[in-house]
Amino acid sequence: MSLTAGIVGLPNVGKSTLFNAITNAQVEAANYPFATIDPNVGVVEVPDHRLDDLAAIFNPKKTIYTTFEFTDIAGLVKGASRGEGLGNKFLANIRETDAICEVVRCFRDKDITHVDGSVDPVRDVETINLELVMADLETVDKRIGKIEKKAQTGDKEAKAEMEVLAPLKEVLEAGKMARTLTFNEEEMVYVKQFNLLTTKPMIYVANMGEEDIEDPNSNPYYITLKEYAAKEGCDVVPICAKIESELAALDAEDKAIFMDDLGIKESGLDKLIKETYALLDLKTFFTVGPDECRAWTFTNGMTAPEMAGIIHTDFQKGFIKAETYTYDDMMQYKSEVALKEAGKIRQEGKTYKGLDGDIMFFKFNV
Repeated sequence: MSLTAGIVGLPNVGKSTLFNAITNAQVEAANYPFATIDPNVGVVEVPDHRLDDLAAIFNPKKTIYTTFEFTDIAGLVKGASRGEGLGNKFLANIRETDAICEVVRCFRDKDITHVDGSVDPVRDVETINLELVMADLETVDKRIGKIEKKAQTGDKEAKAEMEVLAPLKEVLEAGKMARTLTFNEEEMVYVKQFNLLTTKPMIYVANMGEEDIEDPNSNPYYITLKEYAAKEGCDVVPICAKIESELAALDAEDKAIFMDDLGIKESGLDKLIKETYALLDLKTFFTVGPDECRAWTFTNGMTAPEMAGIIHTDFQKGFIKAETYTYDDMMQYKSEVALKEAGKIRQEGKTYKGLDGDIMFFKFNV
């Protein structure tokens, strides 16, 4: 499954520095707006100690982590929905992502200019969110203009679509995100077709100074951002992009020492990757053996045949059953032979819905 989170924010909030750390790539990170003109894409591994534990048991030739794609998108400015700055190009890039990671400046640094002259996380968030809302309102208005007359003549399809567009227009005109509305399954078919920016799940990334990262709650900007995000039902991940870029350049041993010196147990990047993974309601299943131990991403609620199809479409077409056991059971029994003797390996059919941490072997016939 190819999944992408877009890293967005105002110019000079640390987006590209964060992206450099995530991918260990060196995209341009300069102290002026629009240093990043085209979206930069980086694929990162999703950290998972369970795969490490399984590899220690099976000693495979290859260990492959599941991955997640982050896209660094050029800085947004006020008026982007009307074409200011990079305008529509920026907004079009966000439309291609599955989720939005909005980087918000929560640090003071007189050497790094702020486009609005001062640090105010709520103002910055509202600037970006309003541009997303205005862009969506334009999309909705255009669609209404195309089908409104048709709906008035009694066309069932157009009428059903208008019943979705009307509340969307109302909430967007009020300056609120489209995701604050609830739609049933049939209505969501229309909503997805509109590809609205404000229906995408969002997480805020509080980029703070080195002095605050050990205790983020000591940073008043972070507290303000958390309070604002809570009202939206969004999470906030505290990060120091500068520290993360330094950590990314170290090997595992030096990284552990540096983190210990900083008083942190997990890097901000690992937190962000995991939070973004969870934001999209993604889970992990594993395939194991002497040749390869591998983690696979699946959407919560998928059936065994759908999960098999992630590996190969033939697996789904010819699905027979899935031999399944849990990571926890493998950690207890340490071998598949012991699992069989204990009756812990299950035969699951087409209706089985996978669970996070399942270890699966698919049987199929095409």
